[in-house]
Amino acid sequence: MKDKKTVVIVEDDAGLREQLMLVLKSARDIECLYAVISGEEAMRRILAQPPDVVLMDIQLPGMSGIECVAALKKKLPDLEFIMLTVYEDSDRLFSALKAGASGYLIKSGPPEKLFEAIRDVHSGGSQFSAHIARRVVQYFCSPAKPSAETNKLSPRELEVIELLASGYIYKEIADKLGIGTETVRTYVKNICTKLQVKNRTEAVAKHFS
Repeated sequence: MKDKKTVVIVEDDAGLREQLMLVLKSARDIECLYAVISGEEAMRRILAQPPDVVLMDIQLPGMSGIECVAALKKKLPDLEFIMLTVYEDSDRLFSALKAGASGYLIKSGPPEKLFEAIRDVHSGGSQFSAHIARRVVQYFCSPAKPSAETNKLSPRELEVIELLASGYIYKEIADKLGIGTETVRTYVKNICTKLQVKNRTEAVAKHFS
């Protein structure tokens, strides 16, 4: 099948790693390139053969999943990450988002949710387990006004960041504004540059800080 979304697994638990590989094989539009057991190995393999999406265990021996995401994002800013975790605390959630993750799923979730997350982040969206999404919404729904940094953005860039904050993915933003998806990506890159942040999640957070 053409245009398969390529995925790499970073997971130190052998049983879960094998399970994830088997699960991914059942999706016709997703291909698992390889799996590694540590952040250090992930740095070497992913820099040599980057996928579209990385499924990253948050708690790894040595370099943590969050540290690995932050380091890889500096070298491969377009690479998408979904954190797989048994943890539900807000500190880890927002640390992962700040590092550059676009999704945060509980390991016990159903395969369909994992497939949906991979497809969503690949198309420019974000994906969270239901209870985690609720925490994100609660965080961003506290009364806030756009920060002074927003003055750096053009009217079109403001439209894009407001739609991002509302949960729209790139394709939906493109359709809504009557522009191409790649144009949306360019706007997001310009927004990140102007606001001096690493990714769209940080851009939204800074917009309302």
